[in-house]
Amino acid sequence: MTIAYRTLSKLVVPALGNLFCITRVNLSTIKMASNNPDYKCATSIHEFTVKNVKGEEVKLDVYKGHVCIIVNVASQCGLTANNYKQLNELYDQYAESKGLRILAFPCNQFAGQEPGNSEEIVCFMNERKVKFDMFEKIDVNGDSAHPLWKFLKHKQGGTLGSFIKWNFTKFIVDKNGVPVERHGPNTDPLDLVKSLEKYW
Repeated sequence: MTIAYRTLSKLVVPALGNLFCITRVNLSTIKMASNNPDYKCATSIHEFTVKNVKGEEVKLDVYKGHVCIIVNVASQCGLTANNYKQLNELYDQYAESKGLRILAFPCNQFAGQEPGNSEEIVCFMNERKVKFDMFEKIDVNGDSAHPLWKFLKHKQGGTLGSFIKWNFTKFIVDKNGVPVERHGPNTDPLDLVKSLEKYW
């Protein structure tokens, strides 16, 4: 009887422990899902929640009424210097006068060109006098891609597939939070002005 009880305990206790772990994972997944809608059903970026570079949650409905550029950035890319310079210029020129907002998402999925942690990314921003909004480093492709980026790709597919091809892919989002245009990495930020003027 004692031997049978010990054997049963060895089987049941680990099983209960595994069940507890699975339940915790499921609850965590549910919590994450509750912050963001199914990207295929969403109608605007305003339905999504992201974390800023300080790790604080930001509901994107704070951008209601603003035309936005959403861009994946990297600090060690050949396109970095020009894109940061021109994004700064766009922000300086149009943030006050037109309400333009720029949402930058560091991503390390392209040749490991954004290897830094949040503190290093903030230092990089400060060195370049970045005033626009920087968010936590994320994935933009694959199963691990942030739901916001799945939504952007779903609404504005790219050439040869909807996946993001490289750093500094730019999405223009109108005042209602709807992605209306997608521009590749080789499009300079200042070349977006004509497009932006359609949505002010």
